[in-house]
Amino acid sequence: MSMPNIIRIILLVAPWLSVPVIPIKSFKQFLPVTLFASTLVTGLCALAVPYKWWVVEGGLKNKLLNDGSFILGPFFIGTIWIFHFTFGNFKRYLLINLLIDLFFSYPLNWIFQRMKLYKLVHFTPKHIFPIFTLFALTIYGYKLLLSRLKIFIY
Repeated sequence: MSMPNIIRIILLVAPWLSVPVIPIKSFKQFLPVTLFASTLVTGLCALAVPYKWWVVEGGLKNKLLNDGSFILGPFFIGTIWIFHFTFGNFKRYLLINLLIDLFFSYPLNWIFQRMKLYKLVHFTPKHIFPIFTLFALTIYGYKLLLSRLKIFIY
């Protein structure tokens, strides 16, 4: 098995190991916003193909595996954890997201490219950071709306 595939499996499975310690109430409460956030990132990944924002060796199949491992692994579970610890305190939420987005945009992105998970083409860390920050603001607003409308309250 190639190194990128091993990393994809780790990225997909490792975050899910933390799920048993997430309070079930938090998991249920933040699942709708996590699904919405995952949909936003899936849309971004879909747009990456025609605009050649990034490429993955092995073609579309490996790109789908790559995107899926990121979205369903650290992004999905990370969103639930971030909301669990920060929802209701916007400053804390924003600070945590800015730090995580910065960390992903620069050092992690560089590491993932070195490990040949993907290669940025017409997309740079200067694009990743503001887009992920915009997503963070959007999903917080979405969660506030759901809470105010008392939709998906457990």
